[in-house]
Amino acid sequence: MIARQKVLAHLKKTRSASAREIARALKMSAPNVRHHLSVLSSDGRVEFVSVNQRGGRGRPEKIFSLSQAALGDNLSVLVDALLSEKINPEKIGRMISISQGLAGVAINPPMPKRLALLVEKLNEMHYQAHWEAGAEGPRVVFGRCPYSKVIDKHPELCKMDAALLNHSLERPVTQLQKNEAGARGLCPFLFQVG
Repeated sequence: MIARQKVLAHLKKTRSASAREIARALKMSAPNVRHHLSVLSSDGRVEFVSVNQRGGRGRPEKIFSLSQAALGDNLSVLVDALLSEKINPEKIGRMISISQGLAGVAINPPMPKRLALLVEKLNEMHYQAHWEAGAEGPRVVFGRCPYSKVIDKHPELCKMDAALLNHSLERPVTQLQKNEAGARGLCPFLFQVG
């Protein structure tokens, strides 16, 4: 919708504004702008950032800005540049395991408890993981690839994930299956803990 694009463009230019300020600048009604801000907030493109008291008189105004998601980032560019260098994915997997507190899950508890702790930590890292029993042993299933934006160009990230699991559980880990990025951009992985 053109009106929403204008609201987004205005927020991009001004960094933050109230519905009244946007309405005045775009020559729109304040209720119309509030409606568009509500829609843009619900889909994650705009966020409420503060309240302006307008000199202590009248009703306070909500101040809006573009959301971090709408502003974007350069993470995929950075990851692509870093992965283009000669790096060791196993070493990175071990480093991530240590930095995220995954290395300690293998100490003492029985395997089901270890796997539950591992899955909890992996889900904090956006993997949407779960574990399941299998004939050859337990499996950790990644329901989502948090590297889906760069995985096609850098399949070595799969080795990094295997090393992360290997280091976390202190057991050999084998990648059983890799599904290519699907219609929703998901990239699930199935690992066997042997």
